[in-house]
Amino acid sequence: MRRVPHVLLLLFCLLPCAAMAASIDEIWDEVSPPDLPEIRTVTVAPATTALLVLDIEELTCNQARRPRCLETVPRIAALIKRARAAGLPVVYSMTPRGTLDTMLPPVTPEPGEPVVHSSVDKFWNTDLEDILKSKGITSVIVTGTAAHGAVLHTATAAGFRGMHVVLPVDCLSAADPYVEQATIILLKTGPGTSKRISLTRSDRITIK
Repeated sequence: MRRVPHVLLLLFCLLPCAAMAASIDEIWDEVSPPDLPEIRTVTVAPATTALLVLDIEELTCNQARRPRCLETVPRIAALIKRARAAGLPVVYSMTPRGTLDTMLPPVTPEPGEPVVHSSVDKFWNTDLEDILKSKGITSVIVTGTAAHGAVLHTATAAGFRGMHVVLPVDCLSAADPYVEQATIILLKTGPGTSKRISLTRSDRITIK
Protein backbone atom coordinates (compact mmCIF):
# COMPACT_ATOMS: atom_id res chain seq x y z
CA MET A 1 0.00 0.00 0.00
CA ARG A 2 1.31 3.44 -0.96
CA ARG A 3 2.02 5.68 2.05
CA VAL A 4 0.51 9.19 2.13
CA PRO A 5 3.10 11.89 2.92
CA HIS A 6 2.67 13.38 6.37
CA VAL A 7 2.22 16.90 4.99
CA LEU A 8 -0.69 15.84 2.77
CA LEU A 9 -2.27 13.94 5.63
CA LEU A 10 -2.07 17.04 7.81
CA LEU A 11 -3.67 19.15 5.08
CA PHE A 12 -6.54 16.67 4.74
CA CYS A 13 -7.14 16.89 8.49
CA LEU A 14 -7.11 20.68 8.50
CA LEU A 15 -9.47 21.19 5.58
CA PRO A 16 -12.68 20.59 7.59
CA CYS A 17 -11.44 22.98 10.29
CA ALA A 18 -10.66 25.67 7.72
CA ALA A 19 -14.12 25.35 6.27
CA MET A 20 -15.70 25.78 9.71
CA ALA A 21 -13.50 28.64 10.97
CA ALA A 22 -15.31 31.95 11.26
CA SER A 23 -13.68 35.13 10.06
CA ILE A 24 -13.27 38.01 12.48
CA ASP A 25 -16.17 40.00 11.02
CA GLU A 26 -18.48 37.06 11.70
CA ILE A 27 -17.57 36.82 15.39
CA TRP A 28 -16.96 40.54 15.97
CA ASP A 29 -19.65 40.93 18.63
CA GLU A 30 -18.52 37.79 20.44
CA VAL A 31 -14.99 39.02 21.12
CA SER A 32 -14.41 40.32 24.63
CA PRO A 33 -11.86 43.08 25.26
CA PRO A 34 -8.70 41.93 27.03
CA ASP A 35 -8.06 42.76 30.66
CA LEU A 36 -6.04 45.85 31.51
CA PRO A 37 -2.34 44.92 31.56
CA GLU A 38 -0.43 45.53 34.76
CA ILE A 39 0.41 49.17 35.45
CA ARG A 40 3.71 49.34 37.28
CA THR A 41 5.81 51.82 39.20
CA VAL A 42 8.91 52.57 37.13
CA THR A 43 12.29 54.04 38.01
CA VAL A 44 14.37 55.58 35.21
CA ALA A 45 17.91 56.92 35.13
CA PRO A 46 18.32 60.44 33.72
CA ALA A 47 21.67 59.54 32.18
CA THR A 48 20.16 56.90 29.90
CA THR A 49 16.52 57.94 29.51
CA ALA A 50 14.84 60.57 27.32
CA LEU A 51 11.30 61.93 27.41
CA LEU A 52 9.59 62.08 24.00
CA VAL A 53 6.73 64.56 23.63
CA LEU A 54 4.95 63.78 20.38
CA ASP A 55 2.76 66.12 18.32
CA ILE A 56 1.16 68.20 21.07
CA GLU A 57 0.14 71.03 18.76
CA GLU A 58 -2.97 72.94 17.74
CA LEU A 59 -3.68 70.76 14.71
CA THR A 60 -3.73 67.48 16.62
CA CYS A 61 -4.64 68.47 20.17
CA ASN A 62 -7.83 70.52 20.29
CA GLN A 63 -11.38 70.41 21.58
CA ALA A 64 -12.98 69.68 18.22
CA ARG A 65 -10.69 66.92 17.00
CA ARG A 66 -9.24 65.30 20.09
CA PRO A 67 -10.54 66.68 23.39
CA ARG A 68 -8.96 63.84 25.36
CA CYS A 69 -5.58 65.15 24.28
CA LEU A 70 -6.18 68.43 26.09
CA GLU A 71 -6.76 66.46 29.30
CA THR A 72 -3.27 64.94 29.02
CA VAL A 73 -1.43 68.24 28.53
CA PRO A 74 -1.14 69.18 32.25
CA ARG A 75 0.20 65.70 33.05
CA ILE A 76 2.73 65.86 30.21
CA ALA A 77 3.75 69.37 31.28
CA ALA A 78 4.32 68.16 34.84
CA LEU A 79 6.43 65.26 33.55
CA ILE A 80 8.49 67.66 31.42
CA LYS A 81 9.12 69.84 34.48
CA ARG A 82 10.32 66.86 36.50
CA ALA A 83 12.49 65.62 33.63
CA ARG A 84 14.20 68.97 33.21
CA ALA A 85 14.80 69.28 36.95
CA ALA A 86 16.47 65.86 36.97
CA GLY A 87 18.57 66.54 33.87
CA LEU A 88 16.67 64.03 31.76
CA PRO A 89 16.68 65.03 28.05
CA VAL A 90 13.36 66.08 26.50
CA VAL A 91 12.84 65.65 22.75
CA TYR A 92 9.81 66.97 20.88
CA SER A 93 8.13 66.11 17.61
CA MET A 94 5.76 67.92 15.31
CA THR A 95 3.66 66.85 12.38
CA PRO A 96 4.98 67.80 8.93
CA ARG A 97 2.77 70.91 8.97
CA GLY A 98 3.55 71.89 12.54
CA THR A 99 5.68 74.83 13.66
CA LEU A 100 6.95 76.03 17.01
CA ASP A 101 4.11 78.55 16.98
CA THR A 102 1.49 75.79 16.76
CA MET A 103 2.80 73.82 19.74
CA LEU A 104 0.68 74.19 22.86
CA PRO A 105 2.32 76.61 25.33
CA PRO A 106 2.42 74.29 28.36
CA VAL A 107 4.61 71.81 26.48
CA THR A 108 6.80 73.94 24.21
CA PRO A 109 10.54 73.25 24.04
CA GLU A 110 13.13 75.37 25.77
CA PRO A 111 16.12 76.65 23.78
CA GLY A 112 18.42 73.76 22.92
CA GLU A 113 15.82 71.03 23.29
CA PRO A 114 15.62 69.01 20.04
CA VAL A 115 12.55 69.03 17.79
CA VAL A 116 11.96 66.63 14.88
CA HIS A 117 9.39 66.76 12.08
CA SER A 118 7.89 63.56 10.69
CA SER A 119 4.70 61.60 10.18
CA VAL A 120 3.70 58.86 12.61
CA ASP A 121 7.14 57.25 13.02
CA LYS A 122 9.36 59.98 14.43
CA PHE A 123 12.50 57.98 13.64
CA TRP A 124 11.64 57.97 9.93
CA ASN A 125 13.67 60.46 7.91
CA THR A 126 14.71 62.42 11.02
CA ASP A 127 17.80 62.59 13.21
CA LEU A 128 15.95 61.28 16.28
CA GLU A 129 18.03 58.12 16.48
CA ASP A 130 21.26 60.13 16.22
CA ILE A 131 20.04 62.55 18.90
CA LEU A 132 19.31 59.70 21.30
CA LYS A 133 22.53 57.83 20.54
CA SER A 134 24.62 60.96 21.07
CA LYS A 135 23.17 61.26 24.56
CA GLY A 136 23.67 57.59 25.42
CA ILE A 137 19.94 56.95 25.61
CA THR A 138 18.76 53.36 26.01
CA SER A 139 15.22 54.03 27.31
CA VAL A 140 12.50 56.42 26.19
CA ILE A 141 9.37 57.67 27.93
CA VAL A 142 6.80 58.08 25.16
CA THR A 143 3.98 60.61 25.52
CA GLY A 144 1.70 62.44 23.10
CA THR A 145 -0.88 61.99 20.41
CA ALA A 146 -2.28 60.24 18.54
CA ALA A 147 -2.10 56.99 20.47
CA HIS A 148 -2.52 54.90 17.31
CA GLY A 149 -0.29 57.21 15.28
CA ALA A 150 2.86 58.81 16.65
CA VAL A 151 2.79 57.00 19.99
CA LEU A 152 2.28 53.50 18.59
CA HIS A 153 4.70 53.79 15.69
CA THR A 154 7.45 55.70 17.48
CA ALA A 155 7.34 53.38 20.49
CA THR A 156 7.51 50.39 18.15
CA ALA A 157 10.40 51.92 16.23
CA ALA A 158 12.24 52.52 19.50
CA GLY A 159 11.70 48.89 20.47
CA PHE A 160 13.03 47.75 17.10
CA ARG A 161 16.19 49.71 17.87
CA GLY A 162 16.70 47.89 21.14
CA MET A 163 15.43 50.63 23.44
CA HIS A 164 13.25 50.09 26.46
CA VAL A 165 9.93 51.92 26.22
CA VAL A 166 8.19 53.45 29.22
CA LEU A 167 4.56 54.25 28.40
CA PRO A 168 2.62 56.42 30.88
CA VAL A 169 -0.92 55.53 29.90
CA ASP A 170 -2.29 58.81 31.24
CA CYS A 171 -0.13 60.76 28.76
CA LEU A 172 -1.42 59.38 25.47
CA SER A 173 -4.64 60.20 23.67
CA ALA A 174 -6.89 59.52 20.73
CA ALA A 175 -10.33 60.71 19.67
CA ASP A 176 -11.80 57.40 20.85
CA PRO A 177 -10.87 55.77 24.19
CA TYR A 178 -11.12 52.35 22.53
CA VAL A 179 -8.23 53.33 20.26
CA GLU A 180 -6.16 54.19 23.31
CA GLN A 181 -6.92 50.74 24.74
CA ALA A 182 -6.03 49.07 21.45
CA THR A 183 -2.72 50.93 21.31
CA ILE A 184 -1.79 49.78 24.79
CA ILE A 185 -2.67 46.17 23.97
CA LEU A 186 -0.73 46.25 20.70
CA LEU A 187 2.38 47.62 22.38
CA LYS A 188 2.10 45.19 25.28
CA THR A 189 1.65 42.14 23.03
CA GLY A 190 3.44 43.09 19.81
CA PRO A 191 6.58 41.10 18.92
CA GLY A 192 8.69 44.24 18.63
CA THR A 193 7.73 45.73 21.99
CA SER A 194 6.23 43.12 24.33
CA LYS A 195 9.55 42.44 26.07
CA ARG A 196 10.72 46.04 25.96
CA ILE A 197 7.81 47.99 27.40
CA SER A 198 6.73 49.09 30.86
CA LEU A 199 3.20 50.40 31.31
CA THR A 200 2.88 53.01 34.02
CA ARG A 201 1.34 56.36 34.91
CA SER A 202 3.13 59.69 34.95
CA ASP A 203 2.82 59.93 38.75
CA ARG A 204 4.36 56.47 39.13
CA ILE A 205 7.60 57.33 37.32
CA THR A 206 10.59 57.96 39.58
CA ILE A 207 13.60 59.69 38.04
CA LYS A 208 16.87 59.00 39.82
